[in-house]
Amino acid sequence: MTAAPDHATPPPLAHLRDRLATVVAIPATPFTPAGDVDWDGHAALLRRLVEHGVQAVTPNGNTGEFYTLSESEKKQAVESTVRAVEGQAEVVAGVGLDIACAVDAAEHAARAGASALMIHQPVHPYRSAEGWIEYHRVIADTVPDLGVILYIRDERVAGEHIAALAEHSPNVIAVKYAVPDPVRFASVARDAGLDTFAWIAGLAELSAPGYWAVGATGFTSGLVNVAPRLSAAMLDALRGGDFAKSMLLWETVREFEELRAADASADNVSVVKEALAQLGFVGRDVRPPSRVLPQPLRDRIAVVLEQWRSGGWL
Repeated sequence: MTAAPDHATPPPLAHLRDRLATVVAIPATPFTPAGDVDWDGHAALLRRLVEHGVQAVTPNGNTGEFYTLSESEKKQAVESTVRAVEGQAEVVAGVGLDIACAVDAAEHAARAGASALMIHQPVHPYRSAEGWIEYHRVIADTVPDLGVILYIRDERVAGEHIAALAEHSPNVIAVKYAVPDPVRFASVARDAGLDTFAWIAGLAELSAPGYWAVGATGFTSGLVNVAPRLSAAMLDALRGGDFAKSMLLWETVREFEELRAADASADNVSVVKEALAQLGFVGRDVRPPSRVLPQPLRDRIAVVLEQWRSGGWL
């Protein structure tokens, strides 16, 4: 299939699309031991990200425990992020679940000052291609002045579906691709339009070199909460075409990221929060169905952090 022609992206959204070719940080949402959101800690994490040069942040992403937050907490997370970054980074608000909730969240994000949405993969167990397009179209068309990033974790979503959606909704400007198959990604990106969208490797630093080689120009990161210098160095290496250096960095982050990915990513958020707790930034508390890590895993993270400290990454 030939690449889809570029749709008429309005100039401000074209600029935003270019701005997403970066490390897209997924900030953690810290909790108190009582289970409430630690909003002061949340703001401090966001300020630290922008102080280290992060240019795009996604409140209410999976590392932010989107599915455990109440609707009011999700809205407050967007507001907290907008205040904390003070215009120094693009705020990409995560929205999803049923259409009514997603539309309400999208409208709130626009009012709060976000510049874009990331629409989570629909959680409905039964999905048609036409229904997938319609779900995203309704949400995107609610906020035509905001950029929209599609979060794709389903290998059945094809490039032609993305292109058809964008024909209806020109504010769909980016794709966070999280199917663990770079060959599939290369095909989808070219069938949808490689130059039409910002293609973001959605499986973080370990996937970034492989996906970059076949078309990605940015990657998401939860690790950036902990070691922003490492994520920035990976981005610089990839932008410079230095794959040898990018793979040295890949080796540096490998154990940490493999701990996050173990057991179908059961401890994905817990590993990040444990590291943040050991560094003294926020607490390690998570909400079920995640868990606070057992001591042996805490000890492994301590070793990784000491290695990063010795390497000058912390």
